[in-house]
Parts: sequence; structure tokens; C-alpha cells
Amino acid sequence: MKVLITGANGFVGQNLISHLSEKSDVEVLRFTREDALQSLPELVAQVDFVFHLAGVNRPQNPQEFYAGNTDLTRELCDSIRLSGRKVPVLYTSSTQAGLDNAYGQSKLGAEQILLDLSSEYGSDVHVCRLPNVFGKWARPNYNSAVATFCNNIARDLPITINDPLARINLVYIDDVISCFVDVMEGRKSGAPFVTVEPQYNVSVGEIAKQLTTFRESRESLITESVGTGFVRALYSTYLSYLPPEDFTYEVPKHGDPRGVFVEMLKTKDAGQFSYFTAHPGITRGGHYHHSKTEKFLVIKGTACFRFRHIVSGEFYELVTTGDKPEIVETVPGWSHDITNMGVEEMIVMLWANEIFDREAPDTYTYPVGTQA
Repeated sequence: MKVLITGANGFVGQNLISHLSEKSDVEVLRFTREDALQSLPELVAQVDFVFHLAGVNRPQNPQEFYAGNTDLTRELCDSIRLSGRKVPVLYTSSTQAGLDNAYGQSKLGAEQILLDLSSEYGSDVHVCRLPNVFGKWARPNYNSAVATFCNNIARDLPITINDPLARINLVYIDDVISCFVDVMEGRKSGAPFVTVEPQYNVSVGEIAKQLTTFRESRESLITESVGTGFVRALYSTYLSYLPPEDFTYEVPKHGDPRGVFVEMLKTKDAGQFSYFTAHPGITRGGHYHHSKTEKFLVIKGTACFRFRHIVSGEFYELVTTGDKPEIVETVPGWSHDITNMGVEEMIVMLWANEIFDREAPDTYTYPVGTQA
């Protein structure tokens, strides 16, 4: 399958090309600002589908809206007719289409030209009126507040907010591309309008606050809920604006004669992650918790875990090694410790179900001892 992408060097175009390049059965042809209009017929004659992404949204002269949006679309449709083939087209229009401004009217005009192509010639036409799109590779200081905020906050530069309560509708670039590919492959259709879901309605102030929290998380180690929905998409977008020298950051390391202890990540509602080391023969722990629970995973070395019930005195002992991934859980009401039984440094990953609170640590010294 051959696909033509107009506006291939733009934000959406680069992301679309990246995704299509992962498909072994798709070949991408490109049309950019550097290409002459006269090359369109030859390109269109070769392809099975057109993503018409090219357009103008910030010209020097308002008349350029019509040249870059309406007139270019007419040239594309004429090229499809000239090819003698009913090539399908997906067009990225705008939610501003129909508004009383030059940009909106130029996009509406382009839509109508495509609809005429569909009704008069028979090409399948899919019109997607996109709201604000955010994601990796959007140009900052251009026409995306999210891109500008991400770029500046990642670099500790100031941002300007005129009205923090102003709300905007957003779609995430990966959802846009997923929708587009579904249309191309026949899994999604429009009549003729296609809607990208999900859409997010958020205030400018909320976006800035969330991005600032992402930046501060490197100090607090407390992560946001970045696994789903808008926060996931915004976090991925924010990270894409980090300069390479900021791909790493240090976290505190606490050391004593036993080894080191390092906290890696904390969550608001699902505990924290850390690791510790222990020299040969060293024992750590010797305490119990009433509510706190932990999961230990020995990464390197050999560990002896010992447990004693603080009421009944029941004793239990087990050995685990880094050669066999095995989670050991601590249980409320059982005192526990861990001893490095090997001849090399032991490294252990640790998850606790709550962030450590020095004012209420829920940690009480109670020697485990040995089996009687």
C-alpha cells in the first residue's frame, strides 16, 4: 500500500510517518512546502490513500489562508480526478471551520471541495475537525500553549498565562494517529466527519500546574498518576521537551556501615519504591509494622529472611537469591529482618505500600532472634 502525506514535515505529519514506518506493508510518499504543486499529480497517481495534512495557520497575509488551505485542496482534488482513480482522502480540518474568520473559512472551503469530490467523483472523503492537538514534536512558541508550556517549564523558563481559567479542548497526538490509521485500514469511518476520541477539556491554569508538578517530582520523588488518561498523555509530552542533558537526575543516597539505601519513586496512593544494599554478614530490619506492608526482591546475592509473630512468638525463616526472582512480603504483626548470607554485596529492591512518614513511621523495634 502506498500512502501520500501532504504536510509531511509538520507536527502531525512527523508522528504519522513514524507510526506508518512501523508497518512493513506501507510505503509513504511525501509532499511538503518545498515541493512544487506540479508534482502533485504524479504523486497522487501512485498512491492508494492520501492524508491531507498540509495547511496554513499563521500567515503574514490572511489571503495566504486560502492559498494554503482552500487552493491547495483544490489542486489535490484535481490531481485525484486526473489520475482516473477514486483515491480516498483524510483531511485534517479544524474546529474553527465555520467560524467567521479567515482561517476557519479557508478550512471550510477546503472541506466543501473535498465533499464535492466525494459526491461528484466517488472518492471516499474523511474530514477530521481537530481541536488543539498536543504531543511530542509540536513546535513551541508557535500555535500550541501546551508545547510552549512544556518547553519552558522543562527548561525552567517563565510562561505567560493571560487567563488561567480559560478552557481549551485537546486531543493527544497518539490518539489522532490511531484514529487516522483506523480510517486508512477500514476499521473506522465517518459520514463524512471523523471524530478523534478521547477529547480533554481543561483550563490553561490546570495544564501549567500539572506541568510544574512534573518538574518538581524530581525533587519530591512523588509521581503523579501518569499511567492513564490526560495525565499520562501530558507527562509523555512534557518529557519529550527535556533537553538531552536533563535525561538524568540524581536522587539522595543514604549510607552507613551496613550498606546504602536509595529511594527511587513515591506515589500519592500506592506507596514508594527503593533499593538497599548490605555487606556480607550484615542484618537489616528487626522491626514490625501494624499496617505497613512491603515487598522485597533480591536482585543480587543471597538473603535469609526471618520472621517472628509478636504475640504468639511463631518463627519462620526462608532463603532467596538473585538467581531466582522471588518476592518476599512482610506481614503486619510479624517482626522481620534480612541477612546477607553471601560473600558479596547484596542488592534488594523494596516496595512499601505507603510513603515513609517520619512523624508516624509505623515501625517498631522487635528483635526476631533465631529458631529455639
